[in-house]
Amino acid sequence: MLASSRVMMYHDETMTVQKFSSQARSELLDEVRSLAAAEGRQFQAVLDEALVEWVERKKGAAPRPEVIAHAKASIARHRSLYQELAK
Repeated sequence: MLASSRVMMYHDETMTVQKFSSQARSELLDEVRSLAAAEGRQFQAVLDEALVEWVERKKGAAPRPEVIAHAKASIARHRSLYQELAK
C-alpha cells in the first residue's frame, strides 16, 4: 500500500501527516463535516482532534494542560457558587 505524507499546520504546530483511507457511516461523516463548518475548521483538523482525544482516553492519559488551567480558573472565579451547589 502506498501512502503519501505531507507537512501541515494545525493549532500553530507543524506536523507531518499521512494520507489514509477508511470508511465510516454516512450520517457520522455528515455530522463531523457540519460541526467542522460551523466552527470554521477543516474536516481533517476536526478528525485529527477526535483521533487524538480517543487515543488519550484509551490510554488513560491525563487531561490536557489547557483543560486543567480552565478548570482551575473556573473554580477560582466561581468558588462560592460551587460551594452552594455542593450543599
